[in-house]
Amino acid sequence: MKQIKPIVVLVSIFFVVVLLIPTVLVVPFAENTSEKPTENRGQSTEKEELASSADPSVEVAVYRTQTKQIEKLPLEEYIVGVVAAEMPAEFELEALKAQSLAARTYIVQKMMENPDITLPKGAHVTDTVDYQVYLSRADLKKRWAENYDWKMKKITQAVKETEGQILTYKNEPINATFFSTSNGYTEDSESYWSNSIPYLKSVESHWDKQSPEFINQKIMSIADFEHKLGVNIKGTDSVGKITARTSGQRVDYVEINGDKITGKEIREKLDLHSADFTWMKQGNNIVINTKGYGHGIGMSQYGANGMAIEGKTYKDIVTHYYTGIAITPTDQYVAQLTAKQ
Repeated sequence: MKQIKPIVVLVSIFFVVVLLIPTVLVVPFAENTSEKPTENRGQSTEKEELASSADPSVEVAVYRTQTKQIEKLPLEEYIVGVVAAEMPAEFELEALKAQSLAARTYIVQKMMENPDITLPKGAHVTDTVDYQVYLSRADLKKRWAENYDWKMKKITQAVKETEGQILTYKNEPINATFFSTSNGYTEDSESYWSNSIPYLKSVESHWDKQSPEFINQKIMSIADFEHKLGVNIKGTDSVGKITARTSGQRVDYVEINGDKITGKEIREKLDLHSADFTWMKQGNNIVINTKGYGHGIGMSQYGANGMAIEGKTYKDIVTHYYTGIAITPTDQYVAQLTAKQ
């Protein structure tokens, strides 16, 4: 048997070691490479991701009407709870992003104002329609059940992709009002409120015709109708004459047996979906047909979704419904809010 020289053995061992070193170095770190699918990176929740990127120094104090307690939470987490409560997660992402901008702008403006003396001390808003509806993640888990994960992921994405942006007019946060469904037009602010707001003007919104809330009918007894409006229509075939309509095609004024009543007052007293209505007597009842759902001022949510379905972006949506506004970074406003807190 031929003897192998020592020098040959040493060279062979050295060659094997050189081949093994790269493998030894690479294997322990292979699981951290960027080749892994995005959805598998990290175990953080949407809440943690928002908290890590948003300014945690700005907190919203929400008075929870059920528990009678004030809940403080980061601004962006509050926006998630508002968007989830105010707009269906089934809506297009761009519509949800437009809603996120409106919700963020609304609360920033509210927090920059003097405290509302009607609220419990320390609260900025309640969690009801008097301000913006807000639901916590625990609330949403009960509401959405098995759909919670995908809905929360979509809502969080919409909020995150608009983070750091609000709507302004002449460098001031706007009153970013919104509502469910228009009658085909939004409304001038002065047609519903006493003051004229330059960015809340009537615009066309034909997309709303696809909304399940576009047409509604309400039937009430003549006695109930008279009681709620404080009128008497007995002995006449007419319910009342519509004498004027607004720029948004809603009822401005009605005359009932000499009494002049606004469309807004009728909508509120009769609890109608919209101030765009027609009515008639039918036996002992009044049949009232309405178009749209809500006050009609600002952004129509179903209109926003219709625009998104057609391929419009959230920027297209907000600039359509809020006249002459700009999308502005929140930096300077967050600094003011931080100073106030």
